[in-house]
Amino acid sequence: MENREEVLKMANWCLGCKLKPCSKGCPMNTNIPEFINEIKNENYKKAYNILTENNIFTHICSIICPQEDQCEGSCIRGIKQTPTNIGKLEKFVNEWAEENKLKVQLKVEKEIDNKVAIIGSGPAGLECAYELRKKGFKVTVFEKDEDFGGILKYGIPDFRLEKDKIDNIINMLKENGVEFKNNKKLGKDIHIDELKKEFDAVFIGIGAENPSLYSIGDFNNVYDSDTFLRAYNNKKFLKNLGKTVVIGGGNVAMDCSRAAVKMGAEEVSILYRRDREHMPAREVELEDAISDGVKPVFLTRVIKGIGENRKLEKLECIKTKIVDNKAIDIVNSEFTYDADTVVFAIGLRPNKDLLEKEGIALNDWGLIDVKEDGKTNLDGVFAGGDVMESKSTVCRALGSSRKAAFSIMKKLLCVVIGIIFFAM
Repeated sequence: MENREEVLKMANWCLGCKLKPCSKGCPMNTNIPEFINEIKNENYKKAYNILTENNIFTHICSIICPQEDQCEGSCIRGIKQTPTNIGKLEKFVNEWAEENKLKVQLKVEKEIDNKVAIIGSGPAGLECAYELRKKGFKVTVFEKDEDFGGILKYGIPDFRLEKDKIDNIINMLKENGVEFKNNKKLGKDIHIDELKKEFDAVFIGIGAENPSLYSIGDFNNVYDSDTFLRAYNNKKFLKNLGKTVVIGGGNVAMDCSRAAVKMGAEEVSILYRRDREHMPAREVELEDAISDGVKPVFLTRVIKGIGENRKLEKLECIKTKIVDNKAIDIVNSEFTYDADTVVFAIGLRPNKDLLEKEGIALNDWGLIDVKEDGKTNLDGVFAGGDVMESKSTVCRALGSSRKAAFSIMKKLLCVVIGIIFFAM
C-alpha cells in the first residue's frame, strides 16, 4: 500500500474540476473528484463507498485498467504537467478497505418476477448480472468453463491480478440470489432460441474467444495466447518451452511472456513488428516483463518457422520500418532467430460461426451489431463487452454491459407497466 503522506500529496494534486473530464474519460463515469476529495479529508471509508456504489469492480480496475488512456488521459493537469495519479489513489482506497475488512455490498431493492439469462461470466456478464439483480430481477449466469470469471480468471495471470478479487464478486452475487451454471456452452449446451422461451431477456457477454493466428508452418510448441495463459492459470504448466518467442505487442503479449518465464522457459523474447512508440502495451506492463527477464525485439516481423520433423528450431524474420504509422518490410533484411516455442498474442476475435448460427447479426468487423443501448437484431437479446467492441478494456466492457442492463430493465419494466395498465 502507498504511504499515506504520499497518497495525500497525490490527492492534493487534483484540481477538483467542476466539469470532471476525468469522469467523462472513465467508461464507468466514476465520480473521481468526489472520491479524491474524501482522500484529501482522509475519509477513506466514504471514498470507498463512492467507488463501490458506482463500480463493484473498482479494485480490479485500479490494478489492470489503462488509466493513462482513460481517466488520467483526460486529466486537466496532464495538458501541461503530470496528470493526477488516479489509478494509484483508487488502488490505495481499495487496499485500505481490504485491510479494514470492508466488502462490496449488493442490496436487492424489490423482487421482480422477470427472469434474465446471462451468457458468459466475465466482467461484462457479471456487471450485467449485478445491475439486474440489484433491481430485483431473477438472474441466471451460464458459463462454458468449469470455473466462473471469464478473462479475469483464465486470461489474466495471478501475478497481475489475484483471483480472490474476482471470486469475491462472484460469491457476493451468489449470496444475493444470482444463479450460476457452469459447463454450459452457447451453441452446444444452450441456445438463444431455447433460452428466450424460459427467460424474458438474454444478455450475451461471451467475449472474443477465437485467437488471431497466421501460419508459420506445421510445428509442435506453437500456441495461441488463450491456450497458453489457460495452461498457466490452471497450473498445468507447459514443459520444455526452451527458447520462447511471443509474437505481439499488447498487454496479452506481456502476460504471455511473463507466464513463459514463470513456467520455466530457458529465455523469452517478444518480437513485435512496430517500434516502442507504436506498441499498444502499457509502459508498466512492458517494464514488468523486462524486469522478469523478457527481451523485447522491435521492428521485426516473423515470416515462418524453420525445423525438421515438426520440431521448431528457428524463425525466419524480416526487419521493418514505420512509414505513415504502418510497419513496412525492409527489403533484403531477412534474418533468423532461435526459437523452440512460439506464442501468438496478436488478438482475439468473436466466434463468428457460432454467433451467426444462433441468429445474431454481425457487423463488417465480425462483432455483434448492437445499437447504442446494447440491443441486437433479436428481440429481447442484448450484448456487451469484447463480443461487440474491438480492443475493449475491462472498464469499457463494464460500461457497455451496464448500458445493456439498463436497457433490459427499461424493456421489461415497460412491459409490466403495460400489462397492469391494460388490466385496469
